[in-house]
Amino acid sequence: HVQLVESGGGSAQSGGTLRLSCVVSGAQFNWAVGWFREAPGKKREAVAAIDGDGTTDVADSVKGRFSISRDNTQAMSGTILTYLQMNDLEPDDTARYYCAADQLWGRLWVGYPQFGQAKYWGQGTQVTVS
Repeated sequence: HVQLVESGGGSAQSGGTLRLSCVVSGAQFNWAVGWFREAPGKKREAVAAIDGDGTTDVADSVKGRFSISRDNTQAMSGTILTYLQMNDLEPDDTARYYCAADQLWGRLWVGYPQFGQAKYWGQGTQVTVS
């Protein structure tokens, strides 16, 4: 049974920092994990993703401010920890942030036909920047 649980959201001031965490349990060690965000009235946006081999990609809108990492120390037992480090936050970063996981990178990152169709999603964590 696969579960994704996000944490670390909250309120921050412009220029501030937050670090989101996502615990993926029941996963295969080489799954890709991504972060998406959705703000009221806006389309869901892919923020960053990291593949099982550590390859990463970050959206242009947050490049230079956000970074993604993962901890695979427990991956062989089915648990992947993924972090989204958010620096120099801006009010436009206000959104609900979701973690997603899938065996296919193309379901997590833009430019692929199956983008956005990740099989597993968390409940999200709210980030508010003022």
